[in-house]
Formats: sequence, structure tokens, C-alpha cells
Amino acid sequence: MNARKLEAPDVSRVANSKTASWYEASARQRVRLMLDAGSFQEFIGPEQREQSPHLRVFDLPTQFDDGIVVGRGRIAGTPIFVAAQEGRFMGGAFGEVHGAKLTGLLRAARDTKSVPVLILFDTGGVRLQEANAGELAIAEIMRALIEARMAGVKIVGLIGGRAGCYGGGGLIAGCCSALAVSEQGRIGVSGPEVIETNRGVEEFDSRDRALVWRTMGGKHRRLLGGAEAFVDDTIQSFRNIALSLIGSVPSFGLDVLKAEQARLEERLQRFGTCADAMDIWRAEDIFDAEAVPAISSLDFMDLANRDGEPRYDAR
Repeated sequence: MNARKLEAPDVSRVANSKTASWYEASARQRVRLMLDAGSFQEFIGPEQREQSPHLRVFDLPTQFDDGIVVGRGRIAGTPIFVAAQEGRFMGGAFGEVHGAKLTGLLRAARDTKSVPVLILFDTGGVRLQEANAGELAIAEIMRALIEARMAGVKIVGLIGGRAGCYGGGGLIAGCCSALAVSEQGRIGVSGPEVIETNRGVEEFDSRDRALVWRTMGGKHRRLLGGAEAFVDDTIQSFRNIALSLIGSVPSFGLDVLKAEQARLEERLQRFGTCADAMDIWRAEDIFDAEAVPAISSLDFMDLANRDGEPRYDAR
């Protein structure tokens, strides 16, 4: 892959990594402020004009990086590969070029065998305008991700952007070594609007923000075991947890797969009859389930780790 130094973007609205909101930042701002200063080298940057060949057919605007930034850099001196989706462009949706860039990055990680990968998810799924190409891209990404993990690469997903992590992005996230999510983040295979369209508002009201966040939001996913860590909405918090998870998650192997399968089966047996997230929280012996959405981050981290589990959550 060709590499170039990342030019400094306009960060006038983002002061520094300690105070900058992950949710409000762009993909390039997240990369710039999370990695060591000046260490990022971008692969297939905007100057190469690798844009979707399909969007102009629908008179839709294109973007020079096709909504994803990929490259390599360092975090606290540790070499990493990184991919950051831009949720402000078509909701961070996967298309042919967008997907190919992530697939190529994962294959590069597979070949190096030792450099970890950070995927900064911010996506609504596959672009409808590139449906077949987008679905194929998801399959290729998942294959490349598993091949990289089999080669010994640790792959950590970070979720806290505007678009959440839905559709094919949710499937890819489920293949990662570990996930970290903020309260603003959401994870799911089907988004709220998709569920409502196909099953009706009686099944899921996409305008009910409380319902969306208590079924797909960061706190619920952490309590359910769908994410290894919960963090504050700052770039510094995501940087800290990325370092922690890279250093602590186990290597890929059959024992890891068996443990994950057992955990999913146990979850289904325990919560399969629950009609609402609060039913799950009550089943988890959370005394005041209705208070969970309002709990501060620090108190929630203590709650999520109350049984003596490894404390991955960033403080």
C-alpha cells in the first residue's frame, strides 16, 4: 500500500484528546487525536481519488476517501493499523471501495502477524445503492478479520459515533477480539428504522430514543456482555481503553471460540423470555433497573464490574 503523512485537518472545534468528544469528532479528528502526534501514515488517501463508481449513477455526491480512513501509526509508541469510518458521509455505510480499503488493511495486518488493528466503527450498514457490492464487502472483511486473528493479530473495535454500528458493521464488530463502547454508541444488526419498517411501529418505535438506547445503547451492550468495556465520550478515554484491550485480550484460538459460544448460549437461556432491556437488568439483580440510563459513567463502570470481572473500563 502507498502511504503518505496525514495532513492536519481543521480541528478548530476539537480542542485536545482529553476534552474532545468522540461523538462530535470526524473520523480524521479521531485518528489524529488518538494516535501519537505525527505518527499516522494514510493508505489510499484522498489525493488518490479512490471513489465509489456507483453513486454518480444515482446523482449522489462522492467523497475522495469514500468515507473511511485507513493507515498505520503509533499509540503510546505501540505500532498499530487503524481504520476510521466517517459517519457523516452516507452514515458511514459500506460500499465497494469503502469495504475494499478495510479488507486490504486487515490483510496487511494478517501478513505482518503482530501489529494490532483498531477499527473505529461509525456505520449504519451497507449502502442500498451498492447493495450487492456492499454485502460482498462485508463478507470479505469478516473473512480477512478472522484470518488476521488466526495469524495472531488482536483487533479491537471502538464504538461511539453518530451512526452507531449497525448492519454489516454489527456483524464485523462481533468478529473482533474485543469491543469498547460509550453511552452514545449503539450496536445492532438491524437499526431502529429497519425494524420499524419491516415489523411496524408496534414492534419497535424508532423515534423512542429511550427505547433505542436501552436496547442497543452502550450501557445495555456492556451489561449484556456485548462489549468488553464502557468508556466516557472523550477521545482520550477511547485511546486509554484501546491500549488496555490490546494488552489484555486473549489470543485467538479454539478455546476462545468455545467460551464465546457457551456465553451466548447461557445468555439466551437466561434472558430469552425478557421483553425489555429493563427485564434483563432486573434478571441481572440490578436493584433499581430504571435508574441505569441516568447512572454516571464512573458508577456504571463499578456496576458493570461488580462481580470481580477484569476491569477493562477506562477511567
